[in-house]
Amino acid sequence: MLGMTIGLTLSPTPAKNAVDHYVEVAAMAADAGVGAIWISQFFEVDALSIAALVGHAVPGVAVGTAVVPIYPRHPLVVASQALTAQAASHGRFQLGMGLGSPPLVQRAFGSEVARPSRHAREYLTALRSALATGRVDLHGETLTAVAPMPVVVPGADTPPPILFASVGEQSLRLAGELADGTFPYLAGPATLAESIVPTISAAAASAGRPAPRIVMVVPAVVTSDVEGVRDRAAAHMAFYDDVPAARLSMRREGVAHAHELAAIGDEETVAAAIERYVEAGATEVSIAYTDIGTPEEQARTIALIGRLNRSRAGGLVTA
Repeated sequence: MLGMTIGLTLSPTPAKNAVDHYVEVAAMAADAGVGAIWISQFFEVDALSIAALVGHAVPGVAVGTAVVPIYPRHPLVVASQALTAQAASHGRFQLGMGLGSPPLVQRAFGSEVARPSRHAREYLTALRSALATGRVDLHGETLTAVAPMPVVVPGADTPPPILFASVGEQSLRLAGELADGTFPYLAGPATLAESIVPTISAAAASAGRPAPRIVMVVPAVVTSDVEGVRDRAAAHMAFYDDVPAARLSMRREGVAHAHELAAIGDEETVAAAIERYVEAGATEVSIAYTDIGTPEEQARTIALIGRLNRSRAGGLVTA
């Protein structure tokens, strides 16, 4: 438990000004003691931009994306954005990326997702090179990335860590080999302990890399209205019922719907759920979808996250 961080994943909610809302909630969470702020990427606000703004406006807390799909973004563009966010946050940024949903990518952008595993390997290779050295010259089977001039942002003195969202064995091995860790989502403690942790750990060890970070994303709401929040969770998370990676996790956990993996209940219930993930091997936890509760329930959930995070010695950042 020493040094583990409990964070908060923010997602779009109705607000008069979306940017103001993100900064306000992040500041409230930081004041409560939350260890990291993660920004989700959908089709509304740009997560990398919001992470840079939050990192600059809210001191003393880690900030990152959870997660930005690699399609249709080119790694040179993402490297520039990530280094800008690193400079804006004075070294507290962390880059979370993932494959996204291939059917959604094809529907939205009209481009076929061919050989995703190969593309992800080439993408992470180019991205790591650009972030670490400012240079890349990759002519791959699915990707070309050549930096005609150095990718350097003054103030970004160290490259941000890369976390790659993974649940399947192939993507977990890739994350262990080429990234600094992973973001499992909609996976229960059994899947974490029996599949995710050993697979990514073995891949990192084989590649001569440090033990990977495993940031478990857990949908959770502290509430006294369990049935009401669970009904809202069912509607809000129904999209994931048709996402292949999420279906894989649900099959492993023996549930039919994504919302069944959410932790919903009083403080003791949610704290116990977090503890089960830690015991299963999560190095960090991020609580997501707190906003499916009322504003009072979200504040209650954030307060719990802060208390649990403060109870652990250390954390990702102290500045």
